Amino acid sequence: MPFAPSPGWLHWEKQRTTPQIILPAGAVDAHCHVFGPGDTFPFSPLRKYTPCDASKTDLFELHQELGFARRVVVQATCHGSDNSALLDVLRSDPDASRGVVTLTSDIDESALAEMHELGVRGVRFNFVKRLVDHPPYKELRLIADKIRQFDWHIVIYFEQHDLADLEDFFRELPVPLVIDHMGRPDVSAGTTGADFSRFLSFVDRTDSWVKVGCPERLTLDGPWARPGKQELYTDVAPFARRLIAEQPDRVLWGTDWPHPNLKSHMPDDAAMLNYLAQITDSDSQLHKLLVDNPIDLYWA
Repeated sequence: MPFAPSPGWLHWEKQRTTPQIILPAGAVDAHCHVFGPGDTFPFSPLRKYTPCDASKTDLFELHQELGFARRVVVQATCHGSDNSALLDVLRSDPDASRGVVTLTSDIDESALAEMHELGVRGVRFNFVKRLVDHPPYKELRLIADKIRQFDWHIVIYFEQHDLADLEDFFRELPVPLVIDHMGRPDVSAGTTGADFSRFLSFVDRTDSWVKVGCPERLTLDGPWARPGKQELYTDVAPFARRLIAEQPDRVLWGTDWPHPNLKSHMPDDAAMLNYLAQITDSDSQLHKLLVDNPIDLYWA
């Protein structure tokens, strides 16, 4: 059906600059999305927002320009539990692509086995209150039991101030956890604040993986990832640096392209790579973040 993006929707940046850093060979974009195209892969009628198209062709071009060799495509809420667009990416470039899907609890073993063969390795659950009608406790528990035999993980998206109400439930799940966007910390509270300290303790006790990207979602002050900018999102970088220092073998990074639901600005994805130099202290840290860790989780 015809569609139009939500009012005020910011389109992803097509006129990117040239990257100023060279990524290590085999680098993985561990968190990206595809939207549509809407006339081929319709958006969910229950969606909270309508994006612009961001196709697999656009994604492949981005990764070629930036120097990413592999990708993990994460199902976005605008497609609901219809993973067709994501699975199309996996079929198109199977060796270099993995997926994190959205499922309903009536999924059967044969469908899971087919997805596994295509490269799906996780299921995403959203606990951000503005994006879901209710916390998906029952669905998550039922699906976690079903995916355990495939050695998949659960990707959880929540806001850090809600962790106190969620952590007991998360700790009881029988599969590994991957946390999106550092659990969305309140950067104004600093890295020694109570919520972030609780989050670090949770990560350590559960041996969770953590994505340290998406500073554009968390920043209060910038500077934004725009052409010519070197120092980016300086209020968010200390959180990522601390996680990388304390959990060097459990951190991941992704572009979050095409940056859904941003309101303040649209990053230049080439300029965004400069942020990697701010949150890593060595080539070894960068290699673990972009190569070793995501390959261990998604390709081992």
